[in-house]
Amino acid sequence: MRKWVSVGLLVPLAAVAACGAAVGLPPGKLNVVAAENFWGSVAEQLGGDRVSVQSVVSDPNADPHEYESSAADARAFADANFVILNGAGYDDWGQKLIDGNPAAGRVVLDVASALGKKAGDNPHLWYDPASVVLTADRITADYKSIDSKDASYFDQMRNDFTAALKPYQDEVGGIRQKYSGIAIGSTESIFVYMAAALGLRLTTPAAFMNAVSEGIDPPAAAVVQVQDQVSGDQIRALVYNSQTATAVTTNIKSLAAAHHIPTVAVTETLQPQGSTFQDWQLGQLRSLEAALTATS
Repeated sequence: MRKWVSVGLLVPLAAVAACGAAVGLPPGKLNVVAAENFWGSVAEQLGGDRVSVQSVVSDPNADPHEYESSAADARAFADANFVILNGAGYDDWGQKLIDGNPAAGRVVLDVASALGKKAGDNPHLWYDPASVVLTADRITADYKSIDSKDASYFDQMRNDFTAALKPYQDEVGGIRQKYSGIAIGSTESIFVYMAAALGLRLTTPAAFMNAVSEGIDPPAAAVVQVQDQVSGDQIRALVYNSQTATAVTTNIKSLAAAHHIPTVAVTETLQPQGSTFQDWQLGQLRSLEAALTATS
């Protein structure tokens, strides 16, 4: 079972700024470890040639909720100057590694805590465009705190990242302008934040999406409600998480196909591997727009 429990880990910048050198900075670079590659991509773009970023969870064929850490992960966390966790129970394994490998001066950013999220909140924060911007601001602030001599460089990289995000943000705005109020479905809570940003009506019952996200069977009544929405052509597209397919979600996807409702795959980690955060998100948004256009 997946549990969304806020780990509440947020190291104050002022407390670590003075002792950042204690971890042992690599010559000319900060050693950064991101629990997931979506935040790793953002961190790499914001750090440029002043950072070396390692992302732990990156397998596009695995469910990140079920990740189990390794000895190599423990070593990476122990050696890091800066660790980025998603938080909100999504990567509790990372919290355990930090607790088990204390290091003076290591900065830890728990994205969920930094965004004011609490226990039980939806952890898929990287699907919220506003949260991505705020997290990028925080990562930049942390870089400048650890490596103040390169502050102006990090400011420039933050400006460059704003420009890099523009096509993705323009796509969000374009879909919202064209399709605001349109009903869609989703097999999981991964798309809740993005649906709100797009102005779409996500009509799938929360009980269904949350159960799938937590790795348990949805309530029978919720399953029937989703089936009725699909068979009654009450949604224009169905978003599904291709990394957490279950018998129930596969059946819903098949039902949508039978009723000529387009399905749009989304993932929890970068696909294809090696793509940037914004290119990955932009590709999924364009697929969604194509699906909405096809049924308009």
